[in-house]
Amino acid sequence: MAEALTAEAILVATEEVLRRYGPAKATVVDVAKALGVSHGSVYRHFATKAALREAVTRRWLDAIHQEMEPAFDRGLPASEVLREWLQRLFDRKRRSHTEDLELFTTYKTLVGESSGVVEDHVEHLVGLIARIIQAGVDTHEFVTDDVPRTAQAVWDATQAFHHPAHAQEWGNPHIQDAFDAVVSLVAAGLRYNRIPSATGDA
Repeated sequence: MAEALTAEAILVATEEVLRRYGPAKATVVDVAKALGVSHGSVYRHFATKAALREAVTRRWLDAIHQEMEPAFDRGLPASEVLREWLQRLFDRKRRSHTEDLELFTTYKTLVGESSGVVEDHVEHLVGLIARIIQAGVDTHEFVTDDVPRTAQAVWDATQAFHHPAHAQEWGNPHIQDAFDAVVSLVAAGLRYNRIPSATGDA
């Protein structure tokens, strides 16, 4: 069993252990027991408990990345691609919170422990927003002199619909209306307003 053990199998087992015991009580020994191996076998793949928890966090966030590729293949205006992308992200986060609250809460804790992983996650998603904005600039639908900075501004403006700190608000019956209003405002701004450059130029 130990010879066939893979890092992916360990990560899957770790997720189940975290769901069962929570991040405060889950141990590497628990993971090893779930796999039927010694804890030393787990440590051969992940040198520390912190490294294992970070890897589980990265795996969860990478799964989100795979779902969030912009839909450029339907010939939609960039504003509609952006709206659909932001809606998909909101739905993904909201579904995680409502359908598997224990695991969502666990990952909120793990994310708080892994600042580097979170920075990579945000950088990746903001990069996807930048690709959408650049597509809009290329077709003259959007106007900006600084695509990366504008993408970061869009991310910041929509945090209420994707940041875990706002999860308790996602059950509000009017949350979709709030989302639609914010995204419409963002799209209008991208069409008609210039985001000041990093040097402060208008």
